[in-house]
Amino acid sequence: MVSTVTAAVLDRPHESFRLQEVTLDDPQPHEVVVRVVASGVCGTDLGVQSGHIPFPLPGVLGHEGAGVVEAVGSEVTSVAPGDHVLLTFTSCGTCRNCRTGHPAYCVEFLPRNLVGGQRADGSATLRRGSETLHGHFFAQSSFATRVLADERGVCRVDPSADLSLLAPLGCGIQTGAGAVLNVLRPEPGSTLAVFGVGAVGLAAVMAATMTGATRIIAVDLVDSRLELARDLGATDTVNSGSTDLDEALRELTGGQGVTHAVDATGHTGVLASALRALAPNGTLGLVGAPAAGTTIDVDVNYVLNGRRIVGITEGDSNPQVFLPALVDLVQQGRMPLRRLVTPYAFADINDAVEAARSGAVLKPVLGFDGT
Repeated sequence: MVSTVTAAVLDRPHESFRLQEVTLDDPQPHEVVVRVVASGVCGTDLGVQSGHIPFPLPGVLGHEGAGVVEAVGSEVTSVAPGDHVLLTFTSCGTCRNCRTGHPAYCVEFLPRNLVGGQRADGSATLRRGSETLHGHFFAQSSFATRVLADERGVCRVDPSADLSLLAPLGCGIQTGAGAVLNVLRPEPGSTLAVFGVGAVGLAAVMAATMTGATRIIAVDLVDSRLELARDLGATDTVNSGSTDLDEALRELTGGQGVTHAVDATGHTGVLASALRALAPNGTLGLVGAPAAGTTIDVDVNYVLNGRRIVGITEGDSNPQVFLPALVDLVQQGRMPLRRLVTPYAFADINDAVEAARSGAVLKPVLGFDGT
C-alpha cells in the first residue's frame, strides 16, 4: 500500500518549507492512514524551523492534523475507514504515567513525539526517492496530504464537525485549555492570570470562564490581543509594555496576589513576573517552552509558603477523553475557537508560518482541499 503524497519538507533550519512528492510507508498494526483535511501551525513547528528544537532534518513537521481515515493497521480497533478524526501526540501506553491517565507525561514522550524522527522501533515512515526522511513528528507529520498516525493519537469526532476549525485542538488549544481545566482547576473565588495571550493563552482564558475563577487577568504586549482576550472572557487586561506589571497585578488583587497563573510565553522575564505575582499557596503553570537550558532563579524561602511551579505538557490531557469534550464545547459555542483561526491553503504554508512568527495571526490552519 506504499503511496506517494505531497509533503512540506524542511531540509535545514532557517529554510522555507518545500512542497515535494514523498513516499509514505505501509501502516504497521497499530497505525492509521489519514487523508489530511486541515493542519494547524504551532509554535513547536516554528521552533524546529528556527533550530531551537532538535528534531532531525530533513523531515516533515506538523502535529495538529485533522482528516478522514483511509486505512487501518491489522490491530486497530478504535477507528475505521471513513471516520473523521483529530490527530494528537502519542504515548507508549504501558508506563506508569500512561496507565494512570497521564499519557502527556509518558516516559517515552520525547523520542516518540518530538526528537526521534522515526517510529519507536527505529523504522522510517517517509522517503524522498532513495533518501530516508525524518517524520513521525508527534506520530503524524501532518504537513502532508496523507499521514501515518499512531492509533493512540487518533481521536474520532462527529462527521458533521468542522475539521478545518478543530485541527488546532490537537496541540495548542488542548495545551492552554488543559492547563486550566486539568491541572490548575481554579476553585470559586480564584484569581487567574494568563501571561501571553496568543492561541495557547487565549485557550486558557476561554477555559477559565468555565471554572469558578472570578477574576481572569490577561497580560500581553499587544493591545489587539488583549481586546480579544476581554471579548473571550478576561475580566481585566494589562499591557506589560506600557504598564508596571508588578504594580498593576498588586492593584488588581488588592495586594494579595493571584491564586493561579499560566505562562504561555517561555520568556524568563515574564516567568519571574508571574512568580512574583503568586499569592501564598498559589500555583504557576508553565506551558511556554524556551530554548533548552533556560533557567530562572527562585528564592527557596519564597516558595516555602505553598507557592508551586508546575510544568505542563499538552495540558496533561488524556486525548481520548479531553479532545471530544473540547469538540463539544466548540460546537456548543462555549469555546469560540473561530475567533483565533486564520485559514491558509497548504500551498501557502510559508506565508502561514511567517504570519504566525510575526504575530500577524494567532492560529494559522492549513487547508488541504482536493488532496
